[in-house]
Amino acid sequence: MQIPLFRLAVGLFGAALTLNCACAADTKPLRVLLITGGCCHDYAKQKDILKQGLEARANVTVDQIHSDSGETKPPLPIYGNPDYAKGYDVVIHDECAADVSDPAVIKGVLAPHRAGTPGVNLHCGMHCYRIGNPNEPATAGAERALWFDYLGLQSSGHGPQLPIAIQFTNTTHSITHGLADWTTINEELYNNIQIFPTAIPLARGRQTTKNKDGTPKMNDTVVAWVSDYHGTRVFSTTIGHNNATVEDARYLDLVTRGLLWACGKLDAQGNISPGYGPKP
Repeated sequence: MQIPLFRLAVGLFGAALTLNCACAADTKPLRVLLITGGCCHDYAKQKDILKQGLEARANVTVDQIHSDSGETKPPLPIYGNPDYAKGYDVVIHDECAADVSDPAVIKGVLAPHRAGTPGVNLHCGMHCYRIGNPNEPATAGAERALWFDYLGLQSSGHGPQLPIAIQFTNTTHSITHGLADWTTINEELYNNIQIFPTAIPLARGRQTTKNKDGTPKMNDTVVAWVSDYHGTRVFSTTIGHNNATVEDARYLDLVTRGLLWACGKLDAQGNISPGYGPKP
């Protein structure tokens, strides 16, 4: 007897999901360190939105380092402690520390990643740890480029809060499998001063603003990408200013898949490694 293809596909998907859930119960979760705090964002709520969203989508445990400071130099306890990520599988940088510019401090923040700990960087994480004028392209490998070398992209600012049309331009990458284009609510589109050779763009954002004479202006920049930091996997997205965006399932799906890829838990077809999908 032949089984209809759609029934076979549904059966196989269900079996795979059951297997992943069953494996998740027996697999040690990935340990995730989420760093939040600093200027200009509702980190008090966003840290919990991210923790709950990630833990619902993957077999991960998210620990938090948070500062309630709204300063551009938040007093995060990771500063001066190059071993701050010891025991963690990946670090999420979601802090906003635009005026932390001491090279020694920045090298300490980068130390775990230089040693092989994967990184995920969200929104204002791209505008942290800047030395000198961020509008001037930094030379790869130079002291001014310490943080940009890690990110794989240099950004210095953003435009007004308006909707951003997100298009996944690299649809064959492990992260983008199954993800669909969408348009955000009012959000900040970050500029691209330069994209380093170590980066692979995944998605672009388009936002219509106005010139000084009132005519429309189309801004188009890379908003999600991966990069290779001395052999360490790094995923970044500039999207994620407002709470409604951070709690959007499409945003959380993107960040989750970026995190799993950074940890080597997505195969070439975008499938999650057994045991690392949602917990049962």
